[in-house]
Amino acid sequence: MGCSNNGNGPAGAVYGIGFIGAAVYFISHAATFWAGVLGFLKAIVWPALLVYGLLNHIGM
Repeated sequence: MGCSNNGNGPAGAVYGIGFIGAAVYFISHAATFWAGVLGFLKAIVWPALLVYGLLNHIGM
């Protein structure tokens, strides 16, 4: 069996940079510790929320 390379490296890099940026944004705007924890969790799932909002906006 040969080795398969799908070439998904750039997508992972974009997600990683987006995660770091979202985590910094949400945590820096948190007023309490638990709001910071919630901000970290939001940073993990921000792409799903973005796609959901986009699909909702275009009426799908």
